[in-house]
Order: sequence, then C-alpha cells, then structure tokens
Amino acid sequence: MERTNQTTRAIALSLEESQRSKTREIITIDDDDDDDSENNEQTRYQADLQTAIKASRATAQEPQSIPSQQIGGPRAGQHKTGPSSFLAERAKLEKERLERQKRLRGGTSLGDDTDRKDPQSDTESDVSMGEPPTKKAHLSNPLEGMSVPSVSAGASSTSDTKIFWDGELRQTATRFAEPRKDGQRTFRLTQVLGNKSELAFAILSSYSLDFPWIYEFFDRSVPVIMVAQPDAMGQAAIKYTFPTWVKTTPPLRGGFGCQHMKFMLLFYKNGNLRVVISTANLIAYDWRDMENSVWLQDLPMRPQLMPPDPKAKDFPSIMQQVLHAVNVAPALRTMLPDHPNIPLRTIEDLRMRWDWSKVKVHLVASIAGKHEGWPSIVKTGHPRLMMAIRTMGLRPSRGLGKGNMIIECQGSSLGNFTTQWLNEFHWSARGESAEDWLDEPKRRREKLPYPSVRILFPTKKIVQESASGEPGGGTIFCRRKQWAAKNFPRDKFYVSKSKAGPVLMHSKMIIATIQHTNPASASLNREGSDTEEDEPEVKIIEPAVGWAYVGSHNFTPSAWGTLSGSAFNPILNITNYEIGIVFPLKDDAEANRVACFERPPRKYTTNVDEPWIQEESIYHQPEAS
Repeated sequence: MERTNQTTRAIALSLEESQRSKTREIITIDDDDDDDSENNEQTRYQADLQTAIKASRATAQEPQSIPSQQIGGPRAGQHKTGPSSFLAERAKLEKERLERQKRLRGGTSLGDDTDRKDPQSDTESDVSMGEPPTKKAHLSNPLEGMSVPSVSAGASSTSDTKIFWDGELRQTATRFAEPRKDGQRTFRLTQVLGNKSELAFAILSSYSLDFPWIYEFFDRSVPVIMVAQPDAMGQAAIKYTFPTWVKTTPPLRGGFGCQHMKFMLLFYKNGNLRVVISTANLIAYDWRDMENSVWLQDLPMRPQLMPPDPKAKDFPSIMQQVLHAVNVAPALRTMLPDHPNIPLRTIEDLRMRWDWSKVKVHLVASIAGKHEGWPSIVKTGHPRLMMAIRTMGLRPSRGLGKGNMIIECQGSSLGNFTTQWLNEFHWSARGESAEDWLDEPKRRREKLPYPSVRILFPTKKIVQESASGEPGGGTIFCRRKQWAAKNFPRDKFYVSKSKAGPVLMHSKMIIATIQHTNPASASLNREGSDTEEDEPEVKIIEPAVGWAYVGSHNFTPSAWGTLSGSAFNPILNITNYEIGIVFPLKDDAEANRVACFERPPRKYTTNVDEPWIQEESIYHQPEAS
C-alpha cells in the first residue's frame, strides 16, 4: 500500500509540474562520448541543471503542436511532461558521471579521448559486444532470404495491434514534419507498443528516462523490467520503481561509459513477442521533436519448445547474451515471485519458446568492458559487425583495394577521430579481420590516409533553419576543440539533412556501398584464420550493393570499440553498451529508401560550412551565477 501511495504521489507531482512548465524546450544535455575536460563537463552539467530548474518554474506558452496522441503520447487528458523531468534525469546522469571521474581521477583535468587510457590496457577505455550470426547462408545470391525489412507493407492486424511478421523499419513521427516530405510511413510510440490492454510483460532499455511519462503508456497491472543507466559508482543494481516495475542497471568498468541501448521486448497475452530496436530514448522529446529510427518484428510462440543450443550464434542467442550482460536475469528472478505467470521465466526461454525463423536481420551489440582473445573479440563491437558482414556474403575481395567500400555514417555525437581508428573501423566494415594489421607498427598506422568514410553531421545553418531552430540542437554534439584539432578529418564531413522535412535527427545509421571495379572478381577470400573458424560458407555470384546499420551506436570509438594487442592475442575495449541491426541492401534505390538522410549527401564547403556546435549557441550557455 505504501509503494502504491508513493507512486500516486509521484504521478500527481509530475502532472502538477507539467502544468507549470509549458515553455519552449531548450534541451541541452551531455553526449554519450566521454572525451572532454572535467572543467567543461562541470560547466555543461551546471548549465543543464540550471536549465532544468528554470524550465520547471516557467509559465510561458508552449509552441504550437499537434495532439500528443498523434505523436505517440498518452491520450488527451493524460499527463504530459515538459522539459524539466527530461533535463533533470539527464542532469542527474551527468552529475553521477562527474562524480565517478572525480573519484577515479582525484579532480585532475581530463585530456582528450585519445589521452585517457583504460586502467587495464594500453588502449583507450572503449568496448562493445555482439555475436557472430548462426544461420548459414546456403544461397547463390546473398540477398535471397535476406531482404531488407519492409518500410511500409507487410502488416496484418490482430485486435488493435498491427502485426509485422516480416519486420518493419520506419522513422518516427515528429510534430515538425508530419506528414513527411518523402511520403514514407512513420511509427509513433503507441503504434510500437500496440494496444496496452493486450500486453502481458515487457523488457525495456533506454539511456535517458522519464519514468512517470513512460509509465502512462502501460496498464498498472503489467510487469515491466527497465534497463537503465547505472548510478555514479557504476554498480549493477536492482530496485522497484513502481509497484510492478523493476529497474535494473548493468555494471560499468571503473564507473566509465553509459548504458546506451534502446530496445524493447514486448510480450502479448496472445503469445506473440515483439522485438524492437530503436534510436529513441524513452522521453517525450525523442518521440515528439527529434526524428529517430525504429525496427520491429513480431514473432509467434512455438507449438513446442526448441531444445537449447549453447553453440547457437543467431539473433535470439545474441539477444540472450545481451540480456545477461545488462543484468536482466536477476531482475527477472526478483519479479517472478510476485508475477509467476509472466511468459518469460528464464532468459533462455527467449530462443526456445518463440519462433525466430523469419528474422533475417543480424544483431550487433556492444558490451562495455575489456574483451580479450578472438573467441570474445568477434562477439562484440566492430569485429562483430565484421562477422555479420561476412555471414551476409558482403565481404568485398581484397583485390579491389581499400577504396572499394564507401560508408556514410549518420549520428548525433562525434568522437575524436584518428586515421588509425577510422581505418580500423573501415577494415571491419569491409568484412576483413584485424589479424591482417594488428602486428603492424603503430607509427605506420598513424601515417595511413583516411579511408572512404563520409561523416554526416548537421551544419550550423541546417540547425538554424530547422523548425526547432537552435533551441532544438541541444542533443547534437560536436565541440570546437574537436573540429579545430590539427588532424581532425574535416574534409570527410557531409551535410546531414532529413528526408522528412525541417526536422533534426537523433537517428544512428550507416549506409555502406560496395564500389566493385570488377564484379566478376568479387569472390570471398577463404584463407584460414582464427576469426573464420566458425564462419558460415557463403557463395557469391551477384554481389549486393552493400549493407545498412540502424541502432544506438554513434560513430565513435566509445560505441564500437578500439583494438590493441597482437594478431595472436587481440584486446578490444568498449566504453558503452550499444545495440543495433545490420541487413543487406540489394541496390541503390533500396539504399536511398532506407537512409534517413538525403542521398547523396553534400560535402561540406570549405570556409563556408561549419558543424553545429551547441556550446557556441546563445541558447545553450550556462547561466551566470
């Protein structure tokens, strides 16, 4: 009874706050890359905190918006939070991160990302996870049976919830571009969740959270496990936040990094399971103002249990590893005594009880920590991406040279790019093993030219001319210090512009296209190596145009990982927990349709275009004390 009363009071306070804080949202938060100085982080945190306080007291009018239920919000009359709860949550996360840094570094100033070393290795503290796919491609064409998720059709309807048996990829609806300029369909949060009366259980994951806001989308009786950002100590923890909600947090090595995954596992009373991979946090701002990406697929329950297979490397087995890594197993055990009838009793039930045979995309995850040795390395970060590309049959021939693949990387946060890391990532993006270069001297790798990479990021003009203007650019991150660095790859930058209209994007996406100089020579290299020991055999006759990635990974070392060590004993360090999907693209038309940005992207014009740098905007300055 006491917990119920506390919940009621919390929701009432949130409703009261939302009535007070109807003001134009100027969202300013810290990014998910841990690569700035402590003084700057302190300044940004104080600015965020003051903005949150100010927003909670504001009484100005909110800009014109369409009804919240049309953008995935609760029905009219239900609670609708302003920016204060969102900012307070992000400010809390930032405060905890600063506390970890103070504790571990004794208050010393932080250097660049490249200067901060992992305490257990000689590389920067970045690490990721994902596992090699299991399904063997016995195809003459890599696209056969591996089609891209539908972007419009393929849905059937049961009650009030549409069913997507073949998978569906869409951008989210925003109040600034509805309908979309390109005419493509969108997802709202209510569509993603389906009819809430049909839900039996859910597992959700988000970096930034507005608990009272997301709570309104669920019936009070539905048990929910929420995977969230750890506290300042980076300790794994489990606690009840609402009567039927359990919050769980994974560990962060040394207190660094963030739990950046955005996914949902939605279990329905009719036995179906919906799997959702998203780029949106569970906050109103991400589902209303910023454009994001969502992939989902519905799965039926098997008529009979599938026997467990500890050697499996398919989508559900990787998802199970993710759930173990982010501390869901103990949360599930905590929940079972009060909810004995939930459809998932153990994490291993996920693969055994539901039919995953129609899931054709590959799961790529990053698990924060240090990973050592090839069996571990190929399960995580960009080496896992490499294995997925090989399984899809999209590994270009070595004979085509380094410039044979162009990757276009769209995100909302930039890292401190070096030629070493960009070549490292590009090597994996081509499906090539790091064994080929790990033993080369570091000095030689430092002198390599930049690979065929296009980094998509909005210019200052794009932000200013968007519907939300500069106030809406508070979750897009590039710093003057990064941009002005001597060896920063400024000539690799391209304009990020949404196909939907004048809206800013929070989507993370990579479009990779293979440039074959001689298609007849594009056969797989079958030289033996540790990374190829369990690689499925794939025969290529007509190569695909490339592949696409959609998920939580920004294009940074913190998200994808950094390799060191030797070809015999590699070491991969990843800072963040991340998750996404990879799938093949059959032609340029499909690449253009899947991309959330206008293609081909326009290259920055020297001395004319500059990236959006929020710290230089008058809307994102710390208030004077």
